[in-house]
Amino acid sequence: MITVPQKLELESIPEKPVQDRFSRPEGFLPEKKIRVYDPKTGKTWGYVVVDNTRRGPGLGGIRIAPDLSLEEVSRLAYVMSLKNSGACLPYGGGKAGIVADPQILRSYPTLKDELVTRFAEAIFDIPDYIPAPDMGTDEKDIQRIFDIYSERLGTRVHRRGGAGRPPEKGGVPIDGWGLTAQGLFAAAKTLELLDSKFKIAGSRVIIQGYGNVGSGTASKLVSAGAVIVGASDINAALWNSQGLDLAELNRIRHEACGLAGYTGPVERHWGPNRLDWILEGPCEILVPAARPDAITSRNADRIRCRVILQGANTPSNKMTEYYLKHRRGIESLSDFLVNAGGVIGCAVELELTANTAYREKIESHGEQTYLEELVFSTVSKNVSRVMERLSAPSPGDRIFREEALALARERLNAPAPEFWL
Repeated sequence: MITVPQKLELESIPEKPVQDRFSRPEGFLPEKKIRVYDPKTGKTWGYVVVDNTRRGPGLGGIRIAPDLSLEEVSRLAYVMSLKNSGACLPYGGGKAGIVADPQILRSYPTLKDELVTRFAEAIFDIPDYIPAPDMGTDEKDIQRIFDIYSERLGTRVHRRGGAGRPPEKGGVPIDGWGLTAQGLFAAAKTLELLDSKFKIAGSRVIIQGYGNVGSGTASKLVSAGAVIVGASDINAALWNSQGLDLAELNRIRHEACGLAGYTGPVERHWGPNRLDWILEGPCEILVPAARPDAITSRNADRIRCRVILQGANTPSNKMTEYYLKHRRGIESLSDFLVNAGGVIGCAVELELTANTAYREKIESHGEQTYLEELVFSTVSKNVSRVMERLSAPSPGDRIFREEALALARERLNAPAPEFWL
């Protein structure tokens, strides 16, 4: 059982000097690194990292994990800097984490409420960090943080208290409207326009991780004529060369047994110990939308697709993607550019909360329609620009991720930043 402290305090973590090494990993020079601790016992309860505020306050989720480290939070904060600058949002990169077991907190919701409250009371004193949901946290947790901030600020019209709140409380239904999936779909549609050899209609699709992002992407691709031949969740991985029943997949994913309860015809059915085998199925479009590091040197030789739409964060790394592109002819569309629909929704929610004129403009257009169009146009423009850069004459072999990183860094360091909200 977890004993929640009566109070949490903040402690700035100084940057350690680099000794002897010729270089240091990129993204590990954040503006702020803060430890959240119990002043009575000295126990560390979490971290907040503000990576970069050149474009605005650091926006990023609060993760709950028992083995959370400062290094992990720092890396994720850096990714948020890239994601927010890549999408031309008025926000920098930030991330926070609570060191606790999310399974215990799910079993004891009152305990979780207490811990989130203590954490919110402490991090209120970090004005350049804006929280959002992440692994282990949800819209109710962000609403609790928003309420605490609003009480302290004396107003509910502000951008500080977090994004990703319940729709009935003024939040944007990011999952309900399938905004992350909309970005992946936009990437596929744009690639179709740029590459005459790639067509969505008739493409076989495999979805690894049939959750909110995976199911939404599947539905959008099927509406454009694709066929879902493979899908997996934490319970099962399914394969049928003639196609899986989309309606049944979408129905059973909400049940306790998940995809293990699929009753349609399948040619292959793997249990929890063989879920990753679905990645090796023949297809044109592969969507890794589950855990990081799904595609590595261990299985890169067995990947049999034409395009990878990265729904998950960091499903592969630069070296693996280089091999896939230049040895296998497989294009990997990078996570932080194509799965940015969620953070775009968060940015719009913050503006709707604090800007009455903006809210009136968006409401007259229709919130969902406006957001779907914004996500589509943002991702489409970014994919087009990266592909244009790749087609320009340049020494050396390049990949999508390298040019996407260069584009995001240029926007991050631009003296007069461009905003697309």
